[in-house]
Amino acid sequence: MTIFDLALTMTPGLGVKGTAHLLECFASADEIFAASSHELISRAALHEEVARRIVRREGLRAAEREAEYCRRHGISIVASTDAEYPPLMRLTADYPHVIYVRGSIEALHMRTLSMVGTREISPSGQHLCDRLVKELSERIPDLCIVSGLAYGVDAACHRAALAYGARTVAVIANALPDVTPAPHRRLAEEIVARGGAIVSELHSQRRQNGALFLARNRIIAAMSQGLVVVESPASGGSLATAAMADGYDRTVMALPGRITDVSSRGTNNLIRNHKARLVMTADDIIEDMMWDTASATTHSHDSRADIVLSAAEATLLACFTDGDIDRDRLADASGLSPGELSQLLMDLELKGAVRPLPGRRYEKI
Repeated sequence: MTIFDLALTMTPGLGVKGTAHLLECFASADEIFAASSHELISRAALHEEVARRIVRREGLRAAEREAEYCRRHGISIVASTDAEYPPLMRLTADYPHVIYVRGSIEALHMRTLSMVGTREISPSGQHLCDRLVKELSERIPDLCIVSGLAYGVDAACHRAALAYGARTVAVIANALPDVTPAPHRRLAEEIVARGGAIVSELHSQRRQNGALFLARNRIIAAMSQGLVVVESPASGGSLATAAMADGYDRTVMALPGRITDVSSRGTNNLIRNHKARLVMTADDIIEDMMWDTASATTHSHDSRADIVLSAAEATLLACFTDGDIDRDRLADASGLSPGELSQLLMDLELKGAVRPLPGRRYEKI
């Protein structure tokens, strides 16, 4: 990420899709800002006024303020051209060029499953969230549950992931480090402390409004290969998220409910109209996602004697001396790029050789 990545998202008149189109034409934000007005117009068919704003670097000062704000609050900035960016999200047409992250960026690269539903969760819905996440976490050791930190199903899925040792990522519709709803601040802190992450596409200088929740939902849909709707009435944000996931060619799944339950009308309609696959158990989800669980058994083995490391993994593991170590020291000691370091750390974590700690630190097991 460079300051020009931030400046690109803060240039007046340049939206999400316009930014994605520019990046297709010029490959990076640095190249975009190095281009002349004529090049921007001729190569990207950009509106003349927007091209002039880029050439005048109108978003640069705001970008510098935002970078300083993120440094003060411990927020990581990840651009779509960075190796740390969620790979599935980059494949969508309306991906956010920059995301802001508190917590573990590695969590964004695990086997992610998005789970959404109504804020008015029923006791049955609460039980289903708990049971499904428990069963999935037992079968999929590198599982990460993605949801929106809202009341109801979202919070139930986050809490179930924490209870059963899975990572979880919350995508929110406001600038970090604050969270919405405010009463879920403690839940957000626990998510970060347990190796998960809080993600937003919104910078601190963006004016908040209710429409941002719909835009947030597309990130939940885009971040995972599959999405499960647990409970939903006949209309609502969860169904909109399911439609977005279907548009991204994701696997959409839904839990059936009694025909008399208001909170199941939406999920039942998704299944009836062939907009979602009917799932009832973790095995159904694993089958629909075509996840290979053969490797899962090896990860849950208590013995570390049979772990086989690649040369690169062994070299990185040798950088762990006494106690734990933070990412910056690991990067200096190993000489690895951020992308290479993230990949190797994730591989070592999946093999049970290291584990993440709060504050971007890692401990050798």
